[in-house]
Amino acid sequence: MYLPGMLSLSLSLSHTHTHTHIKVCCPAFSSVLSEEVMCQDLHLSTDSFAVADYVVFALMLVVSAAVGVYYAWADRGQRSSGDFLMGGRRLTALPVSLSLTASFMSAITVLSNPAEVRSHHIPRGQMQKNHFVSGSTERKTFLVIVVSLTFQYLELRFNRATRLLGTVLFIVQTILYTGIVIYAPALALNQVTGMDLWGAVISTGVVCTFYCTMGGLKAVVWTDVIQLGVMLAGFLSVIVRSVVLQGGVFPIISDSEQGGRLNFWDFDTNPLRRHTFWTVTIGGAFVWVSIYGINQAQVQRYISCKSIGHARASLYINLLGLWSILLCSVFAGMCLYSVYKNCDPWTAGLVSAPDQLMPYLVMDILGNYPGLPGLFVAAAYSGSLSTVSSSINALAAVTVEDLIKPYTNMSEKHLSWISKGLSFAYGALCIGMAGLASLMGGILQAAVSIFGVIGGPLLGLFTLGILYFSILCDQNVFKGALSGLLSGLVVSLWVGIGAQIYPPPPEMTLPLPLTTDGCNFTTANSINWTSTALPVQPNYITTAPVHNLNSRPVLADNWYSLSYLYFSPIGTIIAISVGLIVSLFTGGWGLKVESRLTLMKEDTTLYYLNKFFRDRVSAVKQYQMLLTTNSC
Repeated sequence: MYLPGMLSLSLSLSHTHTHTHIKVCCPAFSSVLSEEVMCQDLHLSTDSFAVADYVVFALMLVVSAAVGVYYAWADRGQRSSGDFLMGGRRLTALPVSLSLTASFMSAITVLSNPAEVRSHHIPRGQMQKNHFVSGSTERKTFLVIVVSLTFQYLELRFNRATRLLGTVLFIVQTILYTGIVIYAPALALNQVTGMDLWGAVISTGVVCTFYCTMGGLKAVVWTDVIQLGVMLAGFLSVIVRSVVLQGGVFPIISDSEQGGRLNFWDFDTNPLRRHTFWTVTIGGAFVWVSIYGINQAQVQRYISCKSIGHARASLYINLLGLWSILLCSVFAGMCLYSVYKNCDPWTAGLVSAPDQLMPYLVMDILGNYPGLPGLFVAAAYSGSLSTVSSSINALAAVTVEDLIKPYTNMSEKHLSWISKGLSFAYGALCIGMAGLASLMGGILQAAVSIFGVIGGPLLGLFTLGILYFSILCDQNVFKGALSGLLSGLVVSLWVGIGAQIYPPPPEMTLPLPLTTDGCNFTTANSINWTSTALPVQPNYITTAPVHNLNSRPVLADNWYSLSYLYFSPIGTIIAISVGLIVSLFTGGWGLKVESRLTLMKEDTTLYYLNKFFRDRVSAVKQYQMLLTTNSC
């Protein structure tokens, strides 16, 4: 329907071309220029890569592959699967800490976090959650280092069935998540260069699979170090150019503040709200504890360190890396909003998904600087490579250690070859699973939802293990552990799948207003049209099934509309609650258990801080008493 005096845009986006084709129809001028509605074609240029861009991008791929070849040659005499999967346990704190940062700072961070800040506000980028990780789970995490692998702890604490179930859930979770992070940079490449979408997906997986299979964990760690540097450089190129264009840092901060993007303290307690202080602080803490406390991809890096001291140091140094990357992604989102505050490309229909906004910005402000667009796409690609390679290595490790080694008598040399074969097979499987990413809506929410739905119950299971009064390691009382895990998983899947089928109403997500009042498109005949009213969201874009409001079930507007950040706490709390109740009725309380398998006060950072201050106070008192004695 055309409204008099309004400009209407009909948009066709091609996944294989580098120009956006727009037909401009202006009924207001039809009586003057023609008896019919006047329509003209125009192209909004999104210049394709220059030679320098391809060189930068290709250089990152070549260096990543070369690291794999180097370690394949340097460690050609390795005789065990431990050398391949855990780097021989000879790595130091610095490279491991950088690898920890790169592993979960994927292309999702590069593409989706800035888009989230632009459309909502900064609570998604709050960083306090990392303190919770380092303070409350770090010391007990190193119990797993002694055990060797994450899920071996479950067998020591409960029984083998619990260990196998935990392993299977981890494999499913990791494959699904890896499919998303392979798909994410392909969107960037497709938007910026016109490269075939699935060609980009396959190339991502092939490069990862190559250096994982050739070089093992050492190659993964050192490519992570290189790729983290590329990610920072890509962010900084966008930030610096945006700051120059906007006249400094303060105008960007001012624009963000006026637009409501700096609302740090939204204390609304409604659990249906997508992002508030409470959803990010509580829900985000559970997600990050599950990642840094029990996720095999991260724990495997702790295991690769030459000592527990290096492992502890790597976790603390990692915090600095996390803060740097998250700060860059948040400020890049502020730049994105500031540059397009008067003409939002997503609202105007110039991009087909919010995750393509950053590549669009890059080509808009850096297109005249050969090499810099290639650097940003290399950054997005690096984020994906680092995460996928970590996942492939972890999948191979848990398969060998949990599913093959306990049931066979193979030599270490044969297990080493099997590890390499599994790396190749999981790489191929993750490429195939990338196809699901296009069906899951926004990649940020999909990624966090996967960690919440599966990671939450697993976190609950490990929490049951480390609590002294919970289910104990008696073969007759493991029922509580399995009951808790399965209950948490069922409830998490219930709410997670329900949220995908019946997405929450717009009033719960509360996207901040975006405008197209300043949009000014020029046609081929140099006639300028200024948009005064454009659709808030193009009606041809869908990220979830659309349902008639009258047909929505009762639970759709409450239970299914919970913030996706609460999926993990729900799974964790249900798992712990059911596990404790079942444990109580099956005789699991009151049994003795090895202290090394449970959480003791000496395992907490708070205990050592308290001890430190008490020792200092005691020393001061002794010094004062000594002075008093000498004066007498």
